[in-house]
Amino acid sequence: MKYDFDEIIPRRGTNSVKWDLATDERVLPMWVADMDFRTAPPVLDALERRLRHGVFGYTKVPDAYFEAVKGWFGKRYGFRIENEWILPTTGVIPALSVILKALTEPGDKVILQTPVYNCFFAVLERTGRQPLANPLINENGAYRMDFEDLERKAADPQAKLIFLCNPHNPAGRAWTAEELTRLGKICLRHGVTVISDEIHCDLTLDGHRHIPFASLNEEFLRHS
Repeated sequence: MKYDFDEIIPRRGTNSVKWDLATDERVLPMWVADMDFRTAPPVLDALERRLRHGVFGYTKVPDAYFEAVKGWFGKRYGFRIENEWILPTTGVIPALSVILKALTEPGDKVILQTPVYNCFFAVLERTGRQPLANPLINENGAYRMDFEDLERKAADPQAKLIFLCNPHNPAGRAWTAEELTRLGKICLRHGVTVISDEIHCDLTLDGHRHIPFASLNEEFLRHS
């Protein structure tokens, strides 16, 4: 089925964070991952069916939800996921906050590959953890990882985790299997757990593919 992604749908005046925060209407907001095309009809149809029921009590997560997630990752990425690995949360940042509290102590360090999503820094500050920058290298407008610097940072006894942004925001890199494997081996050597934020996995351009970090081998799966 084909959908129309070109229809312009006015969003000013709808309490849109993207469009209504700007005081100057001449400014085009390009700072947030918020799409401006209409939601696909099958999704709207499903929501409408639920709304027409009219009762919104406590709801359990149905088996169909787990099968949909597992089927998508299996079909798209060849990555088999088990039901017990899937835990619905209210968002990436609340999930990261819980992970930080479970796996680290206040004062511990978390490696960030800068420039990176600004909310990574905010969640570290709110939970009392320290950012440890492993800056990406910009070569003619394309970013790559600095593995030598990563080795040094991972060797810091206070470094407990790395927030891997895969694909990377804002560098726009879909990391290759070779890059992810090299990063994974460094982290294994130094006991650094990989927390892989892969929320943009379905937005890769033609000629590139997303590789889930945990899909590369059993060791990476157990340490991420």
